[in-house]
Amino acid sequence: MFAERLTRLGTETAFAVSQEAAALKAKGKVIFPFHLGDINIRTPDNIIAAAHKALLDGKTGYCSNAGIVELRDALAFDINATHGTRYSADNIAIQPGGKPVIGKFIMTLMNPGDEVLYPNPGYPIYESMIEFHGGVGLPYSYREVDGQYRLDVESLEKSITPRTRLLIYNDLHNPSGAESTPEEMQQIAEIVRKYNLYVLCDEAYFDMRYEGKSRSLVSLPDMVERCVILYTFSKRFAMTGWRLGAAIGPKSIIDWIAKLNLNDESCTAHFIQHAAIEGLTGDQAGVRQIVQTLKARRDTAVDRLNSIPGIKCLKPQATFYLFPNATEAMAIKGISDYEKFRRDVLHTTGVSFCTRLHFGRALPGENQRYLRFAYSGIDMAMIEEGLGRFKAYMES
Repeated sequence: MFAERLTRLGTETAFAVSQEAAALKAKGKVIFPFHLGDINIRTPDNIIAAAHKALLDGKTGYCSNAGIVELRDALAFDINATHGTRYSADNIAIQPGGKPVIGKFIMTLMNPGDEVLYPNPGYPIYESMIEFHGGVGLPYSYREVDGQYRLDVESLEKSITPRTRLLIYNDLHNPSGAESTPEEMQQIAEIVRKYNLYVLCDEAYFDMRYEGKSRSLVSLPDMVERCVILYTFSKRFAMTGWRLGAAIGPKSIIDWIAKLNLNDESCTAHFIQHAAIEGLTGDQAGVRQIVQTLKARRDTAVDRLNSIPGIKCLKPQATFYLFPNATEAMAIKGISDYEKFRRDVLHTTGVSFCTRLHFGRALPGENQRYLRFAYSGIDMAMIEEGLGRFKAYMES
């Protein structure tokens, strides 16, 4: 009855955790929501006002399938300033969120049977879209090195075959917060050149950083012709529910992605695009406040997690995720199964989080246990109380 390809369609399992937590909350249990990377911070007022004005001005009909030129110009200017590139409006196709860029990149550049390198653990929609469209996923992983998570470049290169065509590269990584060093990024660029790959640079968290400066693969020689940037307004401007993003890359690829837009959704909501122009070009006080709020939450959550017996939490400089090692904690409780541990903590304390297995199938040889905490959707007082309950659970 149903198309065979549906058997290959995955999901974002963090939403299943969210539903379980919501069901408990509906029964009266206090829930501490560390599970989903949503943002409970208000979109800056000047962006909201710009959307309202656009609605009143009649920006409620169809517009260009590639996005309105005023937004594409503003976004090109913004990206060029931080990436050292020379993009124009012709290099940008506006999307109803960042997520559609994943599927459209794959549909544009991957044939059935082609291989695609993707991070595991990583955002689960990568694997879902690769397999749904008939590709073969080649997972690569990360490891702890000198107090940081590092991409395993050596194993990534060893997995490449003559069928490998694409690389999905999520620097400033969900779920671990991992960030490539300049040397590591240079290694990635060399592999891309050597094996003639095209790259999806998922830069959803490029502007979500608290120290240091973000870098992009497209800034390195020969990379701008081989990379498509996944850009999203969701994180930087606290616009997750507005659904607005962009694909940025070579015109020859972007033209096809814009044609897919025409087939899939016609266009992205007109008035929301005008609001995004204000976000890019208007007062940045609200944007700075978002980062300051998240930084304070990060610092508190890292400190509290590291005070819990059996938990070791590194401190990433970007994203709004923490990926603590809970190997010892699970051993203390005598629990080896991720789901049993997660549910025991949830039902006992109300603390809701994801585990490593919500971000891809376990790889051969894995012997460490990791949890993922998102602090973007939970206020400071709830962070302190929830992690205090988690600590008491571990000490009981």
